[in-house]
Amino acid sequence: MKKELTELEGIVQAKCPRCRRGDLFNGSAYGLKFQKMNHKCSHCGLVYEREPGYFYVAMFVSYAMVVAEMVATGVATYLITRNMESPWMYIAVTLITAIIFAPFNFRYSRVILLYWLTPGLHYSSEKAQKQDNKEIL
Repeated sequence: MKKELTELEGIVQAKCPRCRRGDLFNGSAYGLKFQKMNHKCSHCGLVYEREPGYFYVAMFVSYAMVVAEMVATGVATYLITRNMESPWMYIAVTLITAIIFAPFNFRYSRVILLYWLTPGLHYSSEKAQKQDNKEIL
């Protein structure tokens, strides 16, 4: 029987929010192939896209993440260089940051949407345990 993951471990590993066993995505965030989200959980059968267009809301989460990353890199650039004369340096640094973090934002905006922003979708230890009991039999 597998150890139960905490909520934070489930988020970091991009596991199903209901059973924390099945993977949300095929492959890694920074692999050579484009990230593809699984249609449903391989462990408990939860369909991830609750309704057509459900993941459009993840764009707003991704937008908030990009804004936070750009502000943080802008402040860090100022603290490192103390240069207020060149706006192009700040534009370049923030755009490069947005491009580098795009796969991360794509993945974790959907994970955050499923874990924290979806009403009625909660962890169920029964769902995780039932499948484990079937595997033992």
